[in-house]
Amino acid sequence: MSDYGLLVIGSGPAGVGAAQAYVQAGGRGPVAIVTADIDAPYMRPPLSKEVLAGSSPAERTPIDGDLPDEVEVRLGASVTSVDLDARTVTAGGDTLSFDRLVLGTGAKNVPLPGVDADAETFSLRSLDDARRLVTAAEHARTAVVVGSGFIGCEAAASLARRGVEVTLVTSEAGPQVTRLGEFAGARITEWLVTLGVQVRTGVHVTGIAAPRTVHLDDGTTLAPDLVLVAVGVAPAAGDLLASTGLQLHQGRVVADEYLGAAPGVWVAGDAARALNAAAGRPIPVEHWGDAEAMGALAGSNAAAADGNQVAWDGVPGFWSEIGEHVLQYWAWGDGHEREEVVARTGGFTIWYADADDVVVGVLTYRADDDYERGIGLIAAAATLTEALAGRRVDEEDDEAQG
Repeated sequence: MSDYGLLVIGSGPAGVGAAQAYVQAGGRGPVAIVTADIDAPYMRPPLSKEVLAGSSPAERTPIDGDLPDEVEVRLGASVTSVDLDARTVTAGGDTLSFDRLVLGTGAKNVPLPGVDADAETFSLRSLDDARRLVTAAEHARTAVVVGSGFIGCEAAASLARRGVEVTLVTSEAGPQVTRLGEFAGARITEWLVTLGVQVRTGVHVTGIAAPRTVHLDDGTTLAPDLVLVAVGVAPAAGDLLASTGLQLHQGRVVADEYLGAAPGVWVAGDAARALNAAAGRPIPVEHWGDAEAMGALAGSNAAAADGNQVAWDGVPGFWSEIGEHVLQYWAWGDGHEREEVVARTGGFTIWYADADDVVVGVLTYRADDDYERGIGLIAAAATLTEALAGRRVDEEDDEAQG
């Protein structure tokens, strides 16, 4: 049995951030990351963009550089059990003991119903997925992408830039309409169509037959050379953690504002449903940068478990590159009641507000100033009127300190 001061489950941004921060904060070692992934920790965002477009090779790019020498990474080690009473984890057939544990188990792709067992479809969640997908794309003339989330839109654009004839199929009224609204959905559609992507909205895939025959509920049948399924993700460790005594909510581990889920246990990233101190309510997130930041906080809190803890109060956000177009987004992520579009030459800003006209999100395209001040306005619960009037929370903070 191995003994670790900190054991981290998951080698994504949450896990890596936790291990790095724990070591930097002087946490008691040794430290280990266990992961089912076969590759050492790597950046995932480029996979649906530069890698799939063919402008970068399908190779590993370390997350913020290599891990400290003090961190052991156990690759290809699927975790089969977690015993919080015994303080042990079984991974890759080995039993590992720990003093402190960080759960950074991430998310898994949601399967598409009605896919034949022998149908040839691809997903994009790991570097190994990307290698297989790129190999297929190199020999494909046509492709169908199922799903209009950010991965689906980014992948459709990247395949089109590679020269593949792409059809994007979505049950939404437009790409990202459910989350971002009709204006943003229309702009994303324009960008995709300009790249040559055929966007088919409001249709459901009723089945995919071998080898690659896609049946739609409008009676259409598509037979592309490549099928990519990108219909969303779900927390990866719900089944694994169900018997641990941890409180779960829709597969996510419930945590306090310090990301603590139980004595000596912290959670970060997609696996967490943690209380956000600024929002004043639990906020689930599925974004790379947030997972990295939450992981760093969990790791530093684990190192200072007997001392002062730091609360999680960051506003979730992400960037998405659809071809040459970059969208920037800050939002609590649990919905909005109203949106206000501010158009500008070559760009736009969309402010999202709740029923009380409090700003709960902002989406920008070529509007960096709104993006930079938007995070402060969301955290400060500013009104939509204040956002449209140009209020800047950072300037107010500077004046108060002066």
